[in-house]
Amino acid sequence: MNRTGLLIALGAAALFALIYALFPQLDLVAARLFYDPVTKTFPASRVATLEFLRNTAMVIAWLFAAPAIIAFVVKLIWPQKPLLISGRKMVFILFTIAMSAGVLTNAIFKQNWGRPRPVATADFNGRWEFKPWWDSSGACPRNCSFFSGEAATAFWTYAPASLAPATIRPIAYAAATAFGAATGFLRMTFGGHYLSDVIVAGIVAFLVVWLTHGLLFRWGATRFSDENIDRWLGDRLIASRVWMSNLQTR
Repeated sequence: MNRTGLLIALGAAALFALIYALFPQLDLVAARLFYDPVTKTFPASRVATLEFLRNTAMVIAWLFAAPAIIAFVVKLIWPQKPLLISGRKMVFILFTIAMSAGVLTNAIFKQNWGRPRPVATADFNGRWEFKPWWDSSGACPRNCSFFSGEAATAFWTYAPASLAPATIRPIAYAAATAFGAATGFLRMTFGGHYLSDVIVAGIVAFLVVWLTHGLLFRWGATRFSDENIDRWLGDRLIASRVWMSNLQTR
C-alpha cells in the first residue's frame, strides 16, 4: 500500500476513462460474448456449478473479514477485555469491507445510479435502454448495474493482502486482483454486470483500502495506536451500558 500502488490504480482509472470515452459501446461488445441470441438468455446464469462458485466467492471474502468481526463482537460482550486482534487491523478490516461491499456500492451507487443490468437491457431481451457507465439516467429503479457489489467485495481482499508479511505481499496482491477479476467475470457471464462495472469496482475497492491503510498505518499525523482504539472502544461501550441501565431505571 505505497505510492506505487496508488499510481498504478490512478493510471488504470485514467486508461479506463480514455478507452470508454473513445469506445462507449465496449460494454455491449463484451456482454455479447456471453449472450445466446437463439434462446435470448445468458446461459451461464442457469449453470448450478457457476452459481455455487459465485456464492463461494462471497463466503471466501467474508471469511477474511471474520477475525475482525469476531473481535468486535467479543468486545461488545466483554468491553473490559482487550481486543482479540490489533485495534487498527480490526478497524481497517471492518471499515474497508463496509465501505467497499456495502455503503459505496449498495447504499449509494446501486440505489441511485439508474444504469440497467445487461440482462435488463433491450440489447439482451430486456426492456430498458442501454446506458454507459457514466450515465445515471437509466430506467432501473433500484439494485442497478453500476457498480458491481460482488466484484467490489472480492477486490476488497486487497485489505487483508496489505496486512500479509512483506515477503509474500506482492503474491497476495496478485491473488486479490485475480480473485476480484474472476468474480467480476462470473457476474458478467450471468448478465448481471458490464465490464465497466467490474473495472470500477476494482478501482474503488483499491482506493478505499489504500486511503484507509494510510490513515491508520502510514501517515504519522493521523496514526492511531492499537491501545487507544481498544481503550476508546471499551470506554464507549461501558458508557453506553451505564446509560441504558439508567434509562431503564428511570
